[in-house]
Amino acid sequence: MRKLLLLALTTLSLMALELPTTIKTTIQATNGEMIKLSTTVPKGVSGIVVHDYGNGLSAITYSAISQGGGRATLEPYSILSHDKLPSIKTVAKRGDRVIFGNFYNNVLLIAPNGRSYREITQSVKKSWIHPDIYAMHLINRNAIYINLDNIKDFAEKNQVGLVLFVGKKFIFVLDPISGVILSKEPLNLKVTGTQSPFYARFEQLDNDMFSSQDVKKFPEYYKGIERLTK
Repeated sequence: MRKLLLLALTTLSLMALELPTTIKTTIQATNGEMIKLSTTVPKGVSGIVVHDYGNGLSAITYSAISQGGGRATLEPYSILSHDKLPSIKTVAKRGDRVIFGNFYNNVLLIAPNGRSYREITQSVKKSWIHPDIYAMHLINRNAIYINLDNIKDFAEKNQVGLVLFVGKKFIFVLDPISGVILSKEPLNLKVTGTQSPFYARFEQLDNDMFSSQDVKKFPEYYKGIERLTK
């Protein structure tokens, strides 16, 4: 009974994890690559600009990154770019819709061991992107370490909206497009040890993400998280 109660409390604490959600607003004014929004959006939240052409036709024209204070910067929209598809030349205008966090339901979780990964993904309802897919992305690009550049590249190619890093006491919430840590949520899950994460043991990628045979302590995991989140 005591174990069941502890499990229930752990689940409830993880369910309290508050992740950023989608915010819809419009452009009030433009000034080159800077736009003024009709709604204040937290700094670092990324999204898209949608222009309506009439007759039910619309298209994504830009990516947008909130700078806080009701302002955002525009960047070329490259997530669905293709050599054989025409590029959209429409200029951002007053009244264009801006959808921030349009992929925030798609989340990649980087965790120190299988238990913490399962606890979090089973307790929070999101579309979880399996980290083995990210591991293969790194291998295909001959990358050795996680960094913000290859995280962004992976997110753009796989429509990942958020990346969560499990630290010792907190879960760090990253917008991979802007490269900004949006929040630091308290971790109410006791992590009793680490297993070498998938990205630290490329030779074993034919096995599961967390090898049941590889149970050595891996302090470098937490050092890597600290470097990414500073």
